[in-house]
Amino acid sequence: MIPEYLLRALLGGVMVSVLLGMLSPLINMKGLAFLTHATFHSLLFGAVLGMILGLIFSNFSLVLWVALIITIFVVILIALLENRGFSSDTAIGVIASFIAGSTVLAFGVLYKVMANRPYFALSQSIVSYLTGELFLITLNDLMFLVLGGALIFFVMLAFYRDFLYVSFDAEGLETYSGNARFYLTLLYVLVGATGALIVRTVGLITLQVVAVLPSTIAMMLSNDLRKILGISLGLTLLVQILSIVLAYLTDIPPSGIATIMLGLVYGFLVLRR
Repeated sequence: MIPEYLLRALLGGVMVSVLLGMLSPLINMKGLAFLTHATFHSLLFGAVLGMILGLIFSNFSLVLWVALIITIFVVILIALLENRGFSSDTAIGVIASFIAGSTVLAFGVLYKVMANRPYFALSQSIVSYLTGELFLITLNDLMFLVLGGALIFFVMLAFYRDFLYVSFDAEGLETYSGNARFYLTLLYVLVGATGALIVRTVGLITLQVVAVLPSTIAMMLSNDLRKILGISLGLTLLVQILSIVLAYLTDIPPSGIATIMLGLVYGFLVLRR
């Protein structure tokens, strides 16, 4: 009989696979790898700020919500700068520098607050944001992941073609009365919201890799958009399930196993060329 915590981990892995599998091609085609880096910095800043507020108000559910709000605010700010004429790299670099500095300051404040309100489990919570805690996902966490993931999935599904147009020809989309700025901002929000939703299951250290590599591998195997999406989804799902099973057998964090597996596949394809 499958243990309940393993079943929850598998269901969570499936939802993570669907979200990342669909989002990964958009990240690569629009060139948002650097955005994911800034997004994950903002996730860490939001998580630390949420921990501070959670200690002060004795409500640790604030961690996820603060991380989500901070991340969405950051990606919207980046999108606004880009819409004002800044290049994507410049807009991300400017915002990321402030976020990185704010994160360091937030850690300093967190340590001082923890000194006054000792809470040992909080240290473990910080580690879980870095490495992921898929096997520790609760039923409430799983429900939140499924409901939030379903909302993001249907929004992506409804606007996926528009996101592709923005990625390839934003000016052409504007010519045909499409609101490229709106679609760009919405795409950035989806990247940030997805990161905030799955960060505790995947981990900040490996999140960027599992968000970028699946479609990178898919684009090395095909030039057809439908096949790229299919390969990205299938590869992400396969790697997530295998990593969970191997982690269950070896007691190694599944996020690390998934990253290594994707790296091996990518390295094999590069060397085969």
